[in-house]
Amino acid sequence: MQPLTHGVPFLLENHAGFLLRKAHQRHAALFLDLAAEHGLTPTQFAALFKTAELGKVTQNLLGRLVAMDPATIQGVVRRLTARGLIARTHDPMDRRTAVLTATPAGLALMASAVATARGSHAAALATLTAEERATFLTLLHKVV
Repeated sequence: MQPLTHGVPFLLENHAGFLLRKAHQRHAALFLDLAAEHGLTPTQFAALFKTAELGKVTQNLLGRLVAMDPATIQGVVRRLTARGLIARTHDPMDRRTAVLTATPAGLALMASAVATARGSHAAALATLTAEERATFLTLLHKVV
């Protein structure tokens, strides 16, 4: 029996948030399976990739670019720094501002980790036709 909300049945399995969470969990699991050799989580990959792409970025801006709150990006950066993949310095104009750059080891890891990201993307969307994949990605961009 479906619970009623204001007289209208509610089916959790058709709720956008529920489906997006399940899709995210599936994609993350695929990424982690493929990325085992790199030892990167999806959030670590995103932060390292964007840092490498930009060359130099403040920690605050990086968090916004990869959709992580300040506490999460701080932990991700701490782990990447501990592994020697990101170097952290301070802005000479404002010592409170952390400036990040990818290290040579981080850049080298990105060269192979991008293939992992491509693989998890392809695997996550494998059940869709090429046209459905394009539509799906267009709609996701529209939603976010």
